[in-house]
Amino acid sequence: MREQLSRLLHALRLEESGRWVIYGLIIGVISGLGAAVFFYILEHGKHFAMCKLAGFEPPAPYGERLFENVDCGSFNRLIFFFLPAVGGLISGLLVYTFAPEAEGHGTDAMIEAFHTKKGKIRGRVPIIKTIATVAVLSTGGSAGREGPTIQIGAGFGSFFAEKLRLTSRERRIMLIAGAGGGLGAIFRAPLGGALTAMEVLYKEDLETEALIPTVISSITAYIIFTLIFGHDRIFYLPNYFFHNIKEVPFYIILGFLCVPLGAFYVKFFYWVRDRLFKPMPVPRHIKPAIGGLLVGMLGLFYPQVYGDGWGWIQQAILGDIRLDILYVLIVLKIMATSFTIASGGSGGVFGPTLFIGGMIGGVVGYTAHHFFPHIVTTPGAYVVVGMSAFFAGVANAPIGSLLMCSEMTGGYGLITPLLLVSIIALIFTRRWSIYEKQVWNKFHSPAHAGDVTVNILEEIKVKVAYKPVKVKPVFKNEKFKRIKYILANQGIDCIPVEDENGNIIGMISYDRIKPAFLEHEFEDLLIAEDIMVKPVIVTESHSLYEALIRMLNGNSRFALVVDENDPRRVLGILRFRDIMEAYNREIAKVKGERD
Repeated sequence: MREQLSRLLHALRLEESGRWVIYGLIIGVISGLGAAVFFYILEHGKHFAMCKLAGFEPPAPYGERLFENVDCGSFNRLIFFFLPAVGGLISGLLVYTFAPEAEGHGTDAMIEAFHTKKGKIRGRVPIIKTIATVAVLSTGGSAGREGPTIQIGAGFGSFFAEKLRLTSRERRIMLIAGAGGGLGAIFRAPLGGALTAMEVLYKEDLETEALIPTVISSITAYIIFTLIFGHDRIFYLPNYFFHNIKEVPFYIILGFLCVPLGAFYVKFFYWVRDRLFKPMPVPRHIKPAIGGLLVGMLGLFYPQVYGDGWGWIQQAILGDIRLDILYVLIVLKIMATSFTIASGGSGGVFGPTLFIGGMIGGVVGYTAHHFFPHIVTTPGAYVVVGMSAFFAGVANAPIGSLLMCSEMTGGYGLITPLLLVSIIALIFTRRWSIYEKQVWNKFHSPAHAGDVTVNILEEIKVKVAYKPVKVKPVFKNEKFKRIKYILANQGIDCIPVEDENGNIIGMISYDRIKPAFLEHEFEDLLIAEDIMVKPVIVTESHSLYEALIRMLNGNSRFALVVDENDPRRVLGILRFRDIMEAYNREIAKVKGERD
């Protein structure tokens, strides 16, 4: 099948963009179906564990109410307390037995696969990640659902590229396309999902090379998912618009409040992992269960910390949570998320991060509304802005988070404060990131190490690298004795050979004829046509990259530089050494600018 598909694509002679459209469609279909299966299993798992076993029905956001008005029976506090530990134990046993790389929030695994593993993800990882995350989220672990959906989509993209025998570059692009498809489907945010997948790889860059297949994949996956579960947005948001300039100071306060809390969130998360759980003298299979016990202790008093908490975000938007509880939930959710994921439990960080940001926004919005009700008339809008801004800061993904929150809520009328607050959070939180595998930009990515060299050579023209010299071609019947004299006395490395019409038909380089240079018996026997090789010809307007490729294909260390308007006129010789010197000069220049 692989070879048949490859032959079909070659037979169609598809252009680059057309080929990526087809790849994006295929990856999007699988990502959408994978996200739908995961969501269906997850919702039924949550209903069984929370409602049927613990007698607790957490609220659901407006667009995800698969189970409504269900009688869950009486609340069982003991089962409710132990549920996260049970889920953590199941996750730990699955992950550390079958796929240790599936631990944690999953997005880092995708980022690492892109930068250092040539876009490769083991086939079992998405399966284990899905089952383990269902176990964690169904039982109240504080995590998000993007981890498995990214792994499902990215894993298929990697697998598909392997079957087509694509290059490492193409495999990485398909990895991102799969991740974008998973995000676009599970969050019903096709554009935001695509851009987030391209954005989270770097702190200050975007993988634009993957734009076409990632957008196509995300849109396709979104269509598949919404055909099954409906087109409602995840959150219901009243028709909020930013129209009062007097609210700007409160939004600025929200932005600056996201900075220290974002830094604390990242630092506490990795402190829990590195200082609390890693040194813990117990088998790592058990550590997620211990993290679950800690979450259970918090949940007994504040059940809002269980799960991704998106039902509680919906209540915060509508003003149905007391202000004093909003204050407490910011810190407790940071703790619960760290205990769940930093202990090795499986799940994403996007969902809990939006919860934390939403609570921060709610604190600012409802506090400001209490003291300035005539200015801040729609405090629920601050919840949405806080969601986007907080994730933008801790994930270095301002564009993706802004679009995703807008698509999930329909809050397009809040674009101005979303941009303002997200940029404030991003600027001052950039040095920290919840995704530790992020790199600063493409220059710091091993995946683009080769591209840097190629791009630099593509920017330099032959004109600035070669040394023009007067080179007179020799006739194809010229004797070897005369050729030796020219090379020895004119200080040139290469001689062009011409035919009776003055056309360049070959070239003779010193390094090729050096073994015969001292053999006098060949002087009158050999002629230029006997010892010449096919000429490597470039013009002054060619890039050094093109010149290098031609020299490598011709197995030569020299190229003849000819006049663009008169190919029979040789302007000089381009040597391999000239290319390296020009490259080193440019590298030194770039390094000096960066330093």
